[in-house]
Amino acid sequence: MGTIFTTVFLLVIIIFAVKSVIHRIRHGSACCGERDAPEKKIQPADKNKSHYPYKYILTVDGMHCSNCTRRVENTLNSIEGLWATASLEKKSVTVLSKTELEAADLENEVREAGYTVLAVTSN
Repeated sequence: MGTIFTTVFLLVIIIFAVKSVIHRIRHGSACCGERDAPEKKIQPADKNKSHYPYKYILTVDGMHCSNCTRRVENTLNSIEGLWATASLEKKSVTVLSKTELEAADLENEVREAGYTVLAVTSN
């Protein structure tokens, strides 16, 4: 009797593990918004890079998945005159700007999105 109970218990665990692996394959293993549809990507209205003379590179902590990078990009791209591109691999965000900005302003925007800016460099 104990063997049957143990076997059924192990089968249930295996079934849940297989379902979890299938879910991760289909939907990714995102840390946030995993079960939700991804946010629609906000694009800057002006896509001519020559109109953006200022460049800032932000090192951002807390971005773990594509949903995180999209959230940071959308936060910054929703501001007139900014064009942001986030890199999950580099844990950084490249921000092109039409006007000169203070590092603190960029840090505040990223912080409001739920992430931490570790460093800001300008080129």
